[in-house]
Amino acid sequence: MDPITRLEAIEGIKLVKARYFRATDTKDYDLLRSVFADDVVFDARGVVTDPVSGFNLAPGTDEVIRGVDNVISSNRAALVDIVSVHHASVPEIEITGPTSGSGIWPMVDLLLFKEGSPFKEIVGYGFYHDTYERIDGQWKIKTVRQERTRLDFIPW
Repeated sequence: MDPITRLEAIEGIKLVKARYFRATDTKDYDLLRSVFADDVVFDARGVVTDPVSGFNLAPGTDEVIRGVDNVISSNRAALVDIVSVHHASVPEIEITGPTSGSGIWPMVDLLLFKEGSPFKEIVGYGFYHDTYERIDGQWKIKTVRQERTRLDFIPW
């Protein structure tokens, strides 16, 4: 692959991931749907589980989610009544073929809960491990594995 084509692929992957974060935080489910491959596999097991009590704020994250409709439904259910802010930076992106790539994204997110919830907010740190596929000329997220390195649960 020539250097320009490789750089275009990297920028396309960065753009689709940026749209993923914006769609998640603005709850724009049409945009969110557009960033995923139809057969996406999303693994967020344990990403919102309190390591002290074992309480999982989003039970839907107990299993791997398969298919774009299920991912959208799970995202919608997990973030109902929650304000989220996601930031990712300095990705390690590898172009693995003319229509495939992978990336590791260091991330931090803030989840703000409504009054009466078990926690006021959660600040999470970790990594997204993604694969990507170019489908009909557009980069799509093919697989996601969220990994947490730290969670701070802020009480009321």
